[in-house]
Amino acid sequence: GSHFISDYISGKLGRKETALQGCLIDTGTLLLPTAPLEFSPQARAVFDAGRELWRYYHAQIGAEPDAALYDIRDHFQGRDENGRMKATSDDAEYTRLNINLRKTLRFLANKIAPKVFEHGFLKR
Repeated sequence: GSHFISDYISGKLGRKETALQGCLIDTGTLLLPTAPLEFSPQARAVFDAGRELWRYYHAQIGAEPDAALYDIRDHFQGRDENGRMKATSDDAEYTRLNINLRKTLRFLANKIAPKVFEHGFLKR
């Protein structure tokens, strides 16, 4: 499997000689981190909540090893007669874990929202 994201987060990619070539912008700023990234408490809470949901899903019969969040939601929520994903699930533990993930994502979004506008990614 690919270890790109974990290597990026740990700063391993920026420390490789071959990775450094061609990774500079005009200002000379390196695009690849050379030290492990540090995450806010809000971001770590999202990681933890996502990991809990991921572990619960993989304890289920028929779990796909490479399932995305959409696949996990589809597994637990199922589909209606028109083929649309249902809005809720009968699985109380999945519902609890999903609510917790959404809550932590809202906290993270509230933390980063001011920077999105400050740095011009979105205009007010």
